[in-house]
Amino acid sequence: MFKEVYDVIVVGAGHAGSEAAAAAANMGSKTLLITMNLQNIAQMSCNPAMGGIAKGQIVREIDAIGGYSGVVTDVSAVQFKMLNKSKGPAMWSPRAQSDRMRFAESWRNMLEKTKNLDFYQEMVSSILVSGDKVVGVKTSLGLEIHSKSVILTNGTFLNGLIHIGEKKFGGGRAGEKASFGITEVLTDFGFESGRMKTGTPPRVDGRSLNYDVMISQPGDQNPSKFSYSKKTTPLIKQLDCHMTYTSPLVHDLLREGFDRSPMFNGAINSVGPRYCPSIEDKINRFSGKDRHQIFVEPEGWNTVEVYVNGFSTSLPEDIQFKALSSVAGFENVKFFRPGYAIEYDYFPPTQLKNSLETKPLSGLFFAGQINGTTGYEEAAAQGLMAGINAHLLINEKDPFVLKRDEAYIGVLIDDLITKGTEEPYRMFTSRAEYRTLLRQDNADLRLTNRSHKLGLASKKRLLSVENKQKNTDSFVSFFKKTSIKPEEINPVLKSKNSSETKQSVKLYKVFSRPNISMDDMLSLDPVKKYFLEHKPDVEVLEQTEVQVKYSGYIEKEKANAMKLNNLEALKIPPTFEYSKVKSLSTEAIQKLNKIKPTTLSQASRISGVSPNDISVLMVYMGR
Repeated sequence: MFKEVYDVIVVGAGHAGSEAAAAAANMGSKTLLITMNLQNIAQMSCNPAMGGIAKGQIVREIDAIGGYSGVVTDVSAVQFKMLNKSKGPAMWSPRAQSDRMRFAESWRNMLEKTKNLDFYQEMVSSILVSGDKVVGVKTSLGLEIHSKSVILTNGTFLNGLIHIGEKKFGGGRAGEKASFGITEVLTDFGFESGRMKTGTPPRVDGRSLNYDVMISQPGDQNPSKFSYSKKTTPLIKQLDCHMTYTSPLVHDLLREGFDRSPMFNGAINSVGPRYCPSIEDKINRFSGKDRHQIFVEPEGWNTVEVYVNGFSTSLPEDIQFKALSSVAGFENVKFFRPGYAIEYDYFPPTQLKNSLETKPLSGLFFAGQINGTTGYEEAAAQGLMAGINAHLLINEKDPFVLKRDEAYIGVLIDDLITKGTEEPYRMFTSRAEYRTLLRQDNADLRLTNRSHKLGLASKKRLLSVENKQKNTDSFVSFFKKTSIKPEEINPVLKSKNSSETKQSVKLYKVFSRPNISMDDMLSLDPVKKYFLEHKPDVEVLEQTEVQVKYSGYIEKEKANAMKLNNLEALKIPPTFEYSKVKSLSTEAIQKLNKIKPTTLSQASRISGVSPNDISVLMVYMGR
């Protein structure tokens, strides 16, 4: 049936699998995407949204590298918001509500238009191995399909078990069966596996809700978008989200079901996401709070289905209904389906190289929740990197690895392979030590050149980015060189309650003041003249303002990153025998042998490896 040997087989068509298949195929690899249900490609299993704090930066990075998530989000969005605008630009994070059905449809349409990509609907139950190398997959019907590499992106489907109250049944997602066989095969090959859990709220009929008693949450007045591509445009029309609150009565009603909760009666032993707890967990952990926020999110333009964000639960359905009916605005609520928890297998990511290839088996890659992460964005980023690196591996090229000062994606993968995770890993800005460098506004400047070298970003796109950089540099230079007289600038300073000047001053110095905006500067004649002559676009205006106001922070982080990169340049051979270095601690030897870091910088981030151990290694390696 499948006579040819594929370059890459991708197992699973969620966010990780979809990005992996697109990347490998776009780079020229003959790729096969296998999924249990072709109707559910890139399904938004949980909330109908992309982006958010740190996650929005990841989507921008995916887009800059040549992934599809940003474009798909733009064409399927129903609302766009830039979060954290009251803070510095390192914290600004784009987020979009999506039309759930249009999102999946757009993904499938884009994948079907991707050259070199084939599709097949079946369950993969095993992998084919020759020696220590993967050579294909085997399906539940016994079909063997051969390939040079395999990417596993199984999401929550590996031995998935769904919990609703005392009831539990196999499933990878509501209404879909679990996947069996792969975990057992991998553990036979020496892989370590574990169990994690996640959950999702009830979905309800929006026609049964009373929005008049809720707080309206509209999108931005002048919405932006995710993709740097000119093919997508910002939203003109948007849907509102709404917010309401639980109450002491709601909490009491929920407590009535705690003895029947799989979280509290021992039915679930695995670890769930700490930063996205269920409603019963919130009530239990934060017993002093008499209310919690509930975000009411529409699932699309042409559906009445609503996602009840903040009410994730695995309580019995009668308790869910009784408690939610007591939330303001939900008095007459009608359920589409109850919330549930799901347990699934994952593989600790310390078993991976920095390319996301597994250490035990050559040519086998893991991406997404199989690595212990949670979230569409984290999964998509891993899928993109796995797809790129599978193509590079089979073409005998060096892997594509992003450093911690280059991208949030670099932070994500380095955290996973170096530190591992015992709970579902979620990205936060606090995880990135160089977040002033890794802003959402400059992902294209950071990554498009590297993407072009991979063959993913077109020459046209590269020229567009180079033009943006050139125009930004020119505008910043203008501010540095141009002076303005007191009588011209003082009226603006006075209107902003900013101290006036008695002598001519460089525009750069004025613009550096925190309370002076680009709009203020554009009201000045010299800047107005420059603007009319050069016509910088919105992105250049934004980039220029950031470069002027935050130059001190940016330069400081660049200097710190250079120090890190000095250690990054000190490579550790894969065959290095740590046990021969007598001055290393026993714990350090154990951890270093397990992780097998590729550089001294990575070694320094391993839990249990002390600064003294790093110093010993530097001396031993002749540095």
